[in-house]
Amino acid sequence: MKLYGIPNCNTVKKARIWLDENNISYTFHDFKKLGVTQTTLDQWLTQQPWEKLVNRAGMTWRNLSDETKAGITDNASASALMMEKTSVIKRPVLEKDNAILCLGFNEDHYEETLKREM
Repeated sequence: MKLYGIPNCNTVKKARIWLDENNISYTFHDFKKLGVTQTTLDQWLTQQPWEKLVNRAGMTWRNLSDETKAGITDNASASALMMEKTSVIKRPVLEKDNAILCLGFNEDHYEETLKREM
């Protein structure tokens, strides 16, 4: 299992604590240090719409120009933005075998989803 995110993100911290407390093994992928590959984004975009993968409530999105925001209209433009500014990706992303298990962190959803995975 792999958890994608940014170490100082509060939501990512909550997810990591929950995984650790529940003895669930995972590898952490730091967007800031390691970026994200186009292949990974392409896989994610087959599973989730770009509107869910792009965090439009976060500071990275809010700090974009109106012109840039208006230009994000499809998978290609969203993917280009996520490659350039990984902080705009909704986080954390928890995946297993290239499949998104959870997007964001919700304790109930993690528990329900990960029980099925065990």
